Amino acid sequence: MIRKLLTGGVVAGFAAGLLGALLHFAFVQELILLGEQYESGARVHFEAHAGPDGAGMQAGHGHGGHDHDQSDPNETSTIARNGLTVLFTGLIYVGYGLLLVAGFALAEHFGRRIKIAEAILWGIAGFASFQLAPAMGLAPELPGSVAADLGARQAWWLGTVIATAGGIALLAYGRGVVWWVLAGALLAAPHVIGAPQLGEYYGVAPPELAAQFAARVLGVGLVVWTVLGWLAGVLWQRETT
Repeated sequence: MIRKLLTGGVVAGFAAGLLGALLHFAFVQELILLGEQYESGARVHFEAHAGPDGAGMQAGHGHGGHDHDQSDPNETSTIARNGLTVLFTGLIYVGYGLLLVAGFALAEHFGRRIKIAEAILWGIAGFASFQLAPAMGLAPELPGSVAADLGARQAWWLGTVIATAGGIALLAYGRGVVWWVLAGALLAAPHVIGAPQLGEYYGVAPPELAAQFAARVLGVGLVVWTVLGWLAGVLWQRETT
């Protein structure tokens, strides 16, 4: 059993993490780097300044309406940053993979054999629990955005993950109206309570950029979690046949 857990979780998780890192570089990293420029002040969103004729003007990017070249002069630092991104993305999805196959093992203990199609649905449920549901209250944060107290956000995120995973499990495997009502209550509870929010917003990153960042992060997450569920299911079925 331990070998099955390690094989399914570690191999599938790290493979999915490598895909996640690739998609991150393709769709997300450029937005993070741009957000960091707004955070540092190298770019300014809708900066007002006076033109040659004294009339007010708005520059969409940069001081004085000009873009600043923010290429990192230290190539070694960039390589190290990208390497750490790959490493930690892989490790994160290894953790997710181990949780996923532990769920497979628990289901098998209760007589439920997880096949590949169902494993994919488990992966999508993992995405809904760990990313989609929390994002409904706390959207993925672009550098230059502001947010409430970190401890309060972490507590709400953890509670949302547990409640959402429990609600989805009851919807999928519960039998009877009582279990389905309880599932609905669990799914709704974090959002009825509400995520920690600020009373005002004063981030320096453009909201359009933040929205694009959140959408891409969730899109990448859905793809990677689906692949994780498929890979974990393939390996789990291979180990149990």
